[in-house]
Amino acid sequence: MNIQEYIQNGIIQSYVLGLADKDEVLELEQMRQQYPEVEQAIQDFEASLEASAMHHAVPVSPLLKTELFKQLQLEDPGQNTTATVAEENIQPAGKVYKGGFAKYIAAASVALLIASAALNLYTYSKYKKLVAENEQLALQRNQLYAHNSTLQTKLQEADNSIKNITGNDALKITLAGVPGKQGNEVVVYWNKATKSVYVSIKNLPAAPPGKQYQLWALMDGKPIDAGMLGECSTVCKLKDIENAQAFAITLENAGGSPTPTLAQMYVMGKI
Repeated sequence: MNIQEYIQNGIIQSYVLGLADKDEVLELEQMRQQYPEVEQAIQDFEASLEASAMHHAVPVSPLLKTELFKQLQLEDPGQNTTATVAEENIQPAGKVYKGGFAKYIAAASVALLIASAALNLYTYSKYKKLVAENEQLALQRNQLYAHNSTLQTKLQEADNSIKNITGNDALKITLAGVPGKQGNEVVVYWNKATKSVYVSIKNLPAAPPGKQYQLWALMDGKPIDAGMLGECSTVCKLKDIENAQAFAITLENAGGSPTPTLAQMYVMGKI
């Protein structure tokens, strides 16, 4: 028999790892007694596995290690060293891998399990963080969409205002200050086609607390409520007016009045 071919056919690795069947174990037990080369190959492979397990082992808390060995019903290699050594010394050569070496394999497996659990926890934490960041980005995106929609609406309103003010059907009526209120001036833009009314304040004192300016359209001597002037820094849209011969503004109680207070008229202009 060629001993080197026998050593290299994989039977030793299967034997040490506990994968060999009963017949292969019996055969190898006989071979290791007869051939020192086989015995040396077994010991070399066991040593290489032990060195690899120890090299890749992850340090484990002593309390956790003791508990794990207890659950696995294995004796902690760090305890009862004398008894373990004595026991191993009287074991047959072919049983070494079933004692101390098996413990190293178990310890390495537990260490890998702990490392895997830690990696899973880290990965899950990163996943939750990414989910939270994605939700935040989605919220910001929706806010941008809403803001953009608001801007589009305002731009459309501004465009409509410009068209109503500058179109061929738009009339510009300047309301000048009435006697006693000279110097006041308001411009009304009335589109006869769309019936839209816009106001641009040129010079008008701020309304006192509890008071508010109200625009009136005058038709056949009858006043028509055209809306209240609020915060109007540029051009403000008020109520649509079907027909008008003139416009006027009075100072009324906040919220408006069903009829104008003529004594509080500030400006007026005819079409």
